[in-house]
Amino acid sequence: MMRILEVGNNAALKKAFLELPVRLYAHDANWIRPLDQDIENTFDPEKNKFFHHGVCTRWVLQDDTGTTIGRVAAFINNETAYKEEQPTGGMGFFECIENQEAAFLLFDTCKNWLTAQGIEAMDGPINFGERDAFWGLMTKGWNYEPTYKMPWTKPYYIAFFENYGFKDYFQQYVYVTPIRQATVAPSVEEKAQRIYQNPEYTFQHIKKSQLAKFGEDFRVIYNEAWAKFPGVKGMSSEQAQHLVKQMKPIIDEELTWFAYAGERPVAFFIVIPDINQIVKHLNGKFGFFEKIKFLLLLWKGVITRTCGVIFGVVPDYQGKGVESAIALRFRQAGRENPHYQYHTIDMNWVGDFNPKMNRFVSTLGTTRDKEYITYRYLFDRTKPFKRCPRVG
Repeated sequence: MMRILEVGNNAALKKAFLELPVRLYAHDANWIRPLDQDIENTFDPEKNKFFHHGVCTRWVLQDDTGTTIGRVAAFINNETAYKEEQPTGGMGFFECIENQEAAFLLFDTCKNWLTAQGIEAMDGPINFGERDAFWGLMTKGWNYEPTYKMPWTKPYYIAFFENYGFKDYFQQYVYVTPIRQATVAPSVEEKAQRIYQNPEYTFQHIKKSQLAKFGEDFRVIYNEAWAKFPGVKGMSSEQAQHLVKQMKPIIDEELTWFAYAGERPVAFFIVIPDINQIVKHLNGKFGFFEKIKFLLLLWKGVITRTCGVIFGVVPDYQGKGVESAIALRFRQAGRENPHYQYHTIDMNWVGDFNPKMNRFVSTLGTTRDKEYITYRYLFDRTKPFKRCPRVG
């Protein structure tokens, strides 16, 4: 006999929610336990701004011995839910033993909770937050370590989702390339050199001493380049400044670059060290001693992998070679410095609904090492399913 328990403020159930994956992935050599605080902050109204315009809850599933065998969360983002043909909520943080009945009970729990609030479909597994964290079901890449906050899920989950009736709404890919030895397409190098020789353009790496300036430049480019995408909203100045302040401790100045046409910011390539190479030594904790350990490992230079977090070019400068120029610019330090600590870059989160970006990233000497699916489930099974519309 299985029973669903809403976590709420119950400390024991919160602990069970956090520790189930530790047991499930105990023999997955490349799994990295996320920081407990990164999970818990999602469900804390004081830490997660999405509670300002949404609701969220979570459950654990236990068997008749009281052992936790599954977990899941459901949420509604009111800013995006009602922009779809049918009001669409979300489910995520799904984990389960290899038992389809248990999995379906978790799915049903989400569906019933969402239905009671007027929702007619759910996407999953997704996050009650931005798309750059805990978003999608892993379908390729178990032979590689995940980058920070990227999903890691069991292969048997795929059958659970598809047997229940979830459909592939869109896929997102992670492209990986060495920083020094990558062989890019000749056309990319030619376009980049043409831009470098054009005095209209300048390139600057981010500076910690000028974070307010670069935060505003980021906001300007982001709102022009990304706000057109499905499920993406514009960013305020306050949000941009908060973001760069959060990033400050892990910023390596020569990794993140901005391009300017005259004084106008027209492109960015936000690259950060992959702190998961340190997080894997912390066992999910980030207290006083873990912070000391984090700083020591950071100082020792254990991070050799970087993450391309987001890439953007304002529409009227797309297709002119700016993409090529800024994509190659951050590699220059690696080519010039024989003691450069970074070996590879994982270019995270390239959606299949953006074929132009996929084509471009494929010219940068990359391999598509990791793949994820974001599913959608329509509660009215007679309605026709439509994949995410393409852009670009």
